[in-house]
Amino acid sequence: MTDRPRLVLTTTVLDAPDARELAAFYERLLGWSRHEDEPDWVTLRAPDGGAGLAFQSEPAYVRPVWPAGTGDPRMMAHLDIAVEDLEAASAHAVATGAIVADFQPQDDVRVHLDPAGHPFCLYV
Repeated sequence: MTDRPRLVLTTTVLDAPDARELAAFYERLLGWSRHEDEPDWVTLRAPDGGAGLAFQSEPAYVRPVWPAGTGDPRMMAHLDIAVEDLEAASAHAVATGAIVADFQPQDDVRVHLDPAGHPFCLYV
């Protein structure tokens, strides 16, 4: 048996047409603060630690389609965000710039789209 080196997941990175614009949305949504702030790279950190979010500008970014049909650009990942009150959290997400997705696969989850089109789920 070989020893595995220590590996720590520190950040999930989302591509966007404008890293700063998408980071600003998640700052408003989550209440997290900026850790790094470059024109094409921004990181956010949770106040209680843990893995953060990063945003990088991608000039060739293609907005995913939710739900994707044949030939549509697909999401590569999505964020699951735990909430205490689904309706209040959904209203907050919309007030900060999210869109409630037309397709909702579960009654106890609300799928939203961020300003760059990335799906994210709010759940109790």
